[in-house]
Amino acid sequence: MQQPIRWGILGTGKIARAFAAGLRDVPDAVLPAVASRSSGSADAFGREFDIPHRHASYQALADDPQVDVIYIATPHSMHAENAIMCLAAGKHVLCEKPFTMNRREAEQVIALARRNKRFLLEAMWSRFLPGMAEARRIVASGEIGKVRQVQSDFSFVGAFGPEHRLYNPELGGGALLDIGIYPLSISTFFLGPVDAVQSIAEIGTTGVDEQTAFSMRHRGGGLSSCVCSTRVAGPVEMTISGELGYLRLHTNFHLGASLTITLANGSTRSQQCPFIGNGYAHEAIEVMRCLRAGLLESPFMTHDETLAQMAVLDTIRAQIGVNYPADRA
Repeated sequence: MQQPIRWGILGTGKIARAFAAGLRDVPDAVLPAVASRSSGSADAFGREFDIPHRHASYQALADDPQVDVIYIATPHSMHAENAIMCLAAGKHVLCEKPFTMNRREAEQVIALARRNKRFLLEAMWSRFLPGMAEARRIVASGEIGKVRQVQSDFSFVGAFGPEHRLYNPELGGGALLDIGIYPLSISTFFLGPVDAVQSIAEIGTTGVDEQTAFSMRHRGGGLSSCVCSTRVAGPVEMTISGELGYLRLHTNFHLGASLTITLANGSTRSQQCPFIGNGYAHEAIEVMRCLRAGLLESPFMTHDETLAQMAVLDTIRAQIGVNYPADRA
């Protein structure tokens, strides 16, 4: 057994609970601490996951000597502030996506991590799931030929009030930052960096995008077409097309649980790609692998990729006219 790596969770919402559950499936991971802005929330979360240290402030978690790495699970608008606080306190950081509100904030966070020699990773958990790795292996094998096109959808009906974080501009609401980041990130995972992007959107009454469609040209060749929506119940599928056929990641493509390869000669095959537990274990395993190897970033989601994707998100938002308070700072 290796020396355990001690995790802290900053935030006690739905995504924090999912990550805490995922940590149960990670060998040599322990969860000694959680933080909320209220003692009641921290205590409730701590009881649910048997966490001994339950902090009523985020700073207390950052300063906790029993913690090696902190998972940030707060609303989008708080990511930069929380990450800077944790890095300044000497902690390694796994920060939920979207990494920050814009590229300017992302540059500040990454610069501090590099100065302090702390590990930092954007929690784009899909990149670390077995199905995504298998899809990339198939693409690299040449089975579907040179990939020239990726099409994807991530849509669901967000039946929430205007105060919900999904629609609240103060909290970084909107379909693009919440779910559009999946087709963006995974398209670049297969086609590489983005050279150009064009987008259109439908803006809701609170001023955030409720549907956005964007098309990208990639530097190494190829196009991607992506749509995200909180208004419709979409298929949530991705199709990766090459000269010899295509690969389809089925419903909830970001989990990569099943895929089908269809070739131009008419042959087809499908396979299942199971993941550990609820899937969150895989990104935690990658963080721990990197920490033990002395790495400051993961080769599967580098700092430069995070910066480039934040720049694309900034460009899309400029095109569709969505601005946040962080953009005026």
